[in-house]
Amino acid sequence: MSESIARNPPAESKAELRKRLLQARLDTQAQGVADTSLAGYLSEALGRFAPHTVGFYWPLAGEFDARTIVGKWLEGDARRQAALPVVAMKGHALQFHAWTPASPMRIGAHRIPEPEQALVVLPDLLLVPCVGFDDDGYRLGYGGGYYDRTLAAWPGVARPVTVGIGYEACRASLPRELHDIPLDALVTDAGLFERPRTLETS
Repeated sequence: MSESIARNPPAESKAELRKRLLQARLDTQAQGVADTSLAGYLSEALGRFAPHTVGFYWPLAGEFDARTIVGKWLEGDARRQAALPVVAMKGHALQFHAWTPASPMRIGAHRIPEPEQALVVLPDLLLVPCVGFDDDGYRLGYGGGYYDRTLAAWPGVARPVTVGIGYEACRASLPRELHDIPLDALVTDAGLFERPRTLETS
């Protein structure tokens, strides 16, 4: 290795960064400690933002499982709704179909479960899973761009409040692209961070 490369190692590619953060996420979840704290801060976020309809996600490997928290939130008021994302057409914006803990499920695109009944709803708050995130609220996902396309094409004037869900072990310096949209808040095992640009924490 040349002396110049030793002093200035090559920048980590997005693929390498994603691989490293996915492993960090799996390791954190396997330790079995962070989920309890994250669940508490997520409950706090739902109380603070007081949404009517929450869009969230079916958990993949390493992702925090929000189903129990969302299910308890639904029990608190019969007027509340929850929904899961559905890939109606690959490469296009997501739809959100109504979900309850009793909803029959089927396997959808990318082999991710989705509600069997296709009742489309429009969330006013989205819980967005993060492979990684930075101090300014930018998120690294799986590379499909579904959430960016969905928010860019959101019907009406007001977009939903976006709350990223991730572990502190996955906070990192991220590359950014022009189409990237920062999250409105972050929920991690360390706290609820609103207005991520100023890192206001509860």
